[in-house]
Amino acid sequence: MAISKTEAKHLLERLIFDSDRPQDWVQDVWGLSPTVGESAAKLLEVFEALIECCSEEQLENLVQAYYQERF
Repeated sequence: MAISKTEAKHLLERLIFDSDRPQDWVQDVWGLSPTVGESAAKLLEVFEALIECCSEEQLENLVQAYYQERF
C-alpha cells in the first residue's frame, strides 16, 4: 500500500516529535537554550526540505524502515 508524501511526513513527524507539532518542539528547545534552539530550527528546516525533494517511494521506504525498527 503506497503512502503519499503528506502521510509520510506526518508519520515521520510523529516518530520524531511524538505528539508535539514540530514548530512547538523548536520553541520548547529554544526556551531551554537559544543556541540549541537555533540548531533545532535548522534541523526542522532540513527535515522539511528533505521531505520535499524525496520521492514518495523513498519516503515510504524510510517510514517502513524506521517503523520496523521501532516496533
